[in-house]
Amino acid sequence: MKNSIKKIYKSILTLTSARWEPYSRLILAGDNAGWVLDWEMQEIGRIANRLGIRLAREDFRYALSPQSLFLANQFFMLRDDWLDWPHRIGLSYFHGLPGTGDPLFDRVYESLCKNHDRISRIQASHTQMRNVILESGIESSKVSLIPIGINLDYFPFRQEEDKRIARQKLGISESAFVIGSFQKDGVGWGDGMEPKLIKGPDVFLSVAQELKSKTSELFVLLSGPARGYVKAGLEKLGIPYKHLYLASYPRIGLLFQALDVYLVTSRQEGGPKAILESMASGVPIISTRAGQAMDLIGHGQNGWLADSEDINGMVQWVHHLRSLNHSTLSSMLANGRATAEANSYPAQMPLWSEFMKGFVSWHQ
Repeated sequence: MKNSIKKIYKSILTLTSARWEPYSRLILAGDNAGWVLDWEMQEIGRIANRLGIRLAREDFRYALSPQSLFLANQFFMLRDDWLDWPHRIGLSYFHGLPGTGDPLFDRVYESLCKNHDRISRIQASHTQMRNVILESGIESSKVSLIPIGINLDYFPFRQEEDKRIARQKLGISESAFVIGSFQKDGVGWGDGMEPKLIKGPDVFLSVAQELKSKTSELFVLLSGPARGYVKAGLEKLGIPYKHLYLASYPRIGLLFQALDVYLVTSRQEGGPKAILESMASGVPIISTRAGQAMDLIGHGQNGWLADSEDINGMVQWVHHLRSLNHSTLSSMLANGRATAEANSYPAQMPLWSEFMKGFVSWHQ
């Protein structure tokens, strides 16, 4: 019965879209997890509207009339049927370096190498991933380097009073030294007791442990799903924390207002979005050399970088930023804000316009 209903629904979608010119509609497909990729698809939809590109609901990916389908990640290439889809196919390929120990990443990349002729467009969010994608043999004209952008409306550049107000709202002491970590770093969508090691939750805990011995009133502010491993680790270390899993992404701006520093301890990344979010908010950022941090952070200019698993290096940069005078730190934070503004979604309009040319048909 369910299969019959699905066939009828697909037939209705196909009849509706049959009136459209081929490739005249952009279909955006997130992962429907209510997390980063779905919000990214919303922003790309807004950009498409500003460009004058007509959008179709995600349901129309199942129609047989050929349109332009843009998917939020590359893992659809593990399916058996995607080569038979009638649409032009574009995708974001943010992370998943082959040969790094994850067989899933290897399988997806092997599929790209075998079937790159079937792909029309790929968005790579950072240089390292773009170079790996190009090694698949795909035409370079199909691959665009477009960072995961930022909506500045959600992340105002804070003043000292904003920090005090945010901590009051969140119930965090004004005198605490607050580290932020807002990501998903557990396997699956449950409690997340099994660590997702490419996100470096074990590294984060090691850094926190080292900081505890030399930092009075250390406090960790967490957000994001599947944080069980980190929370259990902080409890074992005796480090106080607060975990707020927000239903609405824009509310995360308040959390940044309360921080003294944001730490990214990942081994691999597509973004993370927190790089630009920290910079936009006027929060010092310390990151491993992963993802778009390598492209966006000028070490010592708008943030600090450490090698993957360099616990001592990250601890050193935390202590360093605490030693900076007000003028030096203010200059770095202003540089960070400028970086965020240069990578806002409106600033990326020319990049997306170029990306869509030849992928979607529209009146430019």
